[in-house]
Amino acid sequence: MRTRDFSMAPIYAHGEAMFVGATKYRSPLSWLRLTRYWRAMVKDLKNQEGYCWHRVYYFPPFTLGTIAAFTSKDSLLHFARSKSHHNLIHWLISHKSVANAGFIRLYFAEESGYTNGIWRAEDQAYSHIKNFTPIENETSGPAV
Repeated sequence: MRTRDFSMAPIYAHGEAMFVGATKYRSPLSWLRLTRYWRAMVKDLKNQEGYCWHRVYYFPPFTLGTIAAFTSKDSLLHFARSKSHHNLIHWLISHKSVANAGFIRLYFAEESGYTNGIWRAEDQAYSHIKNFTPIENETSGPAV
């Protein structure tokens, strides 16, 4: 069901702005050195107004990444300006012996999305949409 109201959905569906990033560390020793900065940053992250959730992911051999969702673009960008985030990034960039690569991507949600069943704010309908969302060069999507 198409919707613009995600109030009944779990907190991880409330995110309208998402951060995806990763850092390629040089060794597990780098992770140990990272811990001091990481703990302070996660504490601030969880206290940031607009924070929804985050997860850490791993790619062998030494890449760690973070996915974090916020209720708005502004809340994500406010966190990016936080002292703890600044300290962690400054530490990474200042010590080439710690990491040798990284990236950040920011994603922003469309105004509407899809919900079903108990997560549907308008009612508890559980059914398919009638038409797919149109893609480029379509005025309406084909029937489901």
